[in-house]
Amino acid sequence: MSEMTPEPSSQNLQLAPPPAPAVASPPASPNFARRLTAAIVVAVILATGGGVGAGWALARLISSHYTTQAHVQTVSPIQQSTSGSTNLDINGITRKVSPAVVDINTVIQTASGSAAAAGTGLIITSSGDVLTNNHVVEGSVSIKVTIQGKSGTYAATVLGVDPTDDIAVIHINGVSGLPTVTIADSSTVKVGDTIYALGNALGLGGAPRVTQGTVTALDQTITASDNGAQAEQLTGMIQSDAEISPGDSGGALVNSAGQVIGVVTAGEAQGFRSTSTTIAFAIPSSKAVDIANRILAGQAGNGVFIGPVGYLGVSVQTLDASSAAQLGVNVSSGAYVRTVVAGSPAERAGITSGSVITRVNSAVVDSATALGDALHQYKPGDQVKITWIAGNATHTATVTLISGPAI
Repeated sequence: MSEMTPEPSSQNLQLAPPPAPAVASPPASPNFARRLTAAIVVAVILATGGGVGAGWALARLISSHYTTQAHVQTVSPIQQSTSGSTNLDINGITRKVSPAVVDINTVIQTASGSAAAAGTGLIITSSGDVLTNNHVVEGSVSIKVTIQGKSGTYAATVLGVDPTDDIAVIHINGVSGLPTVTIADSSTVKVGDTIYALGNALGLGGAPRVTQGTVTALDQTITASDNGAQAEQLTGMIQSDAEISPGDSGGALVNSAGQVIGVVTAGEAQGFRSTSTTIAFAIPSSKAVDIANRILAGQAGNGVFIGPVGYLGVSVQTLDASSAAQLGVNVSSGAYVRTVVAGSPAERAGITSGSVITRVNSAVVDSATALGDALHQYKPGDQVKITWIAGNATHTATVTLISGPAI
């Protein structure tokens, strides 16, 4: 989430940006997984700046979009046939599903400038709404989408996100009549079912890569992270052994009838300098569609954020008693400010590197996550009171939040 860059955890498996080789990873554990965006330029994503004007245009798009948006529905899954009569082979899967799988390329604001990353999305309405992972668009100040069978790229905007469940819906501007994926009810998925994974493997673009495997476990809980950034626990995941790679995040996990049963999200690292894995995790389609429909209806709350949120312009890490002692600060909890974006509300208020933010309005800030949660309740243009400690002094200031990168 924006406004924070939490300290890395040595337990989380890190994602190496292609084509550079990855650094050594810690021993793999079934409970820890890496997200699968492909970092094209730099490895570490920091949500720290830029995009001051973009959010206002996005807000106008959103207000007109929700009034006409259709509801996305799941269908009853076609059961796998032992005779194979209803099952598609890999070529059939490719023909049926690939036209509705898009490449997503983002520009991400970092502490030192900008970076590029790539992921995957699934077209869920013919008017250009696309289901993907939140971490595919998190921190982005620009989103471009490539549609199969169409030349060039199309600009896209974030309609809404659910960072806790790692789901986002974006809208491709200026399109109509697009093919859509068929989404099945995932509640009947069974261990042993044949599945296929489709995505923008390694961020190479072009037609999505298709790999085959089976469902190996259900209702899995993992801790996912990418590039040392915020680690988040995801529950109810479908595990499979179809090979996936960086860039496949937001891609399709489909059954043998070509119906989407999950959104590819993370994979467990396998071996030194590995860029692919056959321990793959996907968000069940029924859960993803429920969240997507709330976003499309403009229903914020319960973890869903609609449109642009307020941006302060700081990069922070969680401060606890141990890190406070190491950093030599005189407060034991809060959001420790690592960097401040030039020209941001934080800089104008006098917040500096080394400050510790402890409160947003009446909300206590005792971690980087708490700061993000507090700020994301507000929209660009809202005024909030920030309390912070610098040295031995406590400061307060009322700031006007602006638009920033997607959360």
